[in-house]
Amino acid sequence: MNRVKGKTALITGAASGLGEGCALLLAKEGAEIVIADINENKGHEVVENIRQEDGKAIFVKLDVSREQDWENAIEKTLLEYRKLDVLVNNAGIQYVKEVEETPLEDWRRFMRICLDGVFLGTKHAIRVMRDNGGGSIINISSVVGIVGTVDNTSAYCAAKGGIRSFTKAVALECSKAGRNYNIRVNSVHPGAMETPMIAGMLKDETIRATVENAHPIGFLGKPIDVAYGVLYLASDESRMVTGAEMVIDGGWIAR
Repeated sequence: MNRVKGKTALITGAASGLGEGCALLLAKEGAEIVIADINENKGHEVVENIRQEDGKAIFVKLDVSREQDWENAIEKTLLEYRKLDVLVNNAGIQYVKEVEETPLEDWRRFMRICLDGVFLGTKHAIRVMRDNGGGSIINISSVVGIVGTVDNTSAYCAAKGGIRSFTKAVALECSKAGRNYNIRVNSVHPGAMETPMIAGMLKDETIRATVENAHPIGFLGKPIDVAYGVLYLASDESRMVTGAEMVIDGGWIAR
């Protein structure tokens, strides 16, 4: 308990799935939480769940592709908690389509949410953290940010691969060798996790078996499996870790 006690964490896409799992665990471990999402009803439910367990949380409506929304979210965070120690850039959407059939506007919308959102969050978090003595930025990528697939995920691979390289570059910029901001920046690369985003797809037993077989460990992960990795990167236990990629994939890319 209390592994992140006294820290303030803003988590995007925290109304469900991986983001919700991270929010619940970090709150349990003592952090003050900002639930940031476009889903107001579900976001407020997560806040209430945290408060019922004597945790601290607020909700802010955030479309990660809009810079003004980021400015408002950071402002509300500072008004409530006066600081920001941890940012978890988790929000994203799924897109599966053959590359030659992908409309340019679909590609651009996907990048606005999944890649621009990480850039904007990182940009505005750094501005706060550098004046606060430091912090930890955790960008949720994917195993397909490291390897490709044959499953019509070219846009998804591009965005998640961009997050991976962006994370490393920003980590160096923020290190003592760069601007000496004392901000650590790392990426997390989950395999397929049982979240609402892919729940419909997994109802098909054939698809579920195929997805499970891609993970040598023999089962699909759950949000808590990613949340524990995020907790480590958010805590002072990972003070030596920056520019790294944490793979949580049941052995997917070990083959």
